[in-house]
Amino acid sequence: MSTRRRPLPAEPLLRGALFTLRRRCGKASCHCAQGEPHESPALAYPAAGRTKTLTLTEADVPEVAAALARYAAAKAELDARAQAQLVALRARRAGGRSPR
Repeated sequence: MSTRRRPLPAEPLLRGALFTLRRRCGKASCHCAQGEPHESPALAYPAAGRTKTLTLTEADVPEVAAALARYAAAKAELDARAQAQLVALRARRAGGRSPR
């Protein structure tokens, strides 16, 4: 088994999902009391076994989306490498068996 490790990307990685948070502010005179609720971008992310939410600004969205995409790509690469190692291990184990 190879012990080579690839360096982590220099760019930030984030795990989670972007979504639009919709809520009413509670002010009786606000448009949201009768109409559409307020909307803002948010990030849902896992922390200590629970899902946490971080409200974002519109300016944060491109950076966060890029970090989420980098995380997904890194995870896909790691999953593919792990699967390749599993296939290689199973092939080695199958090659060493004697018929019963």
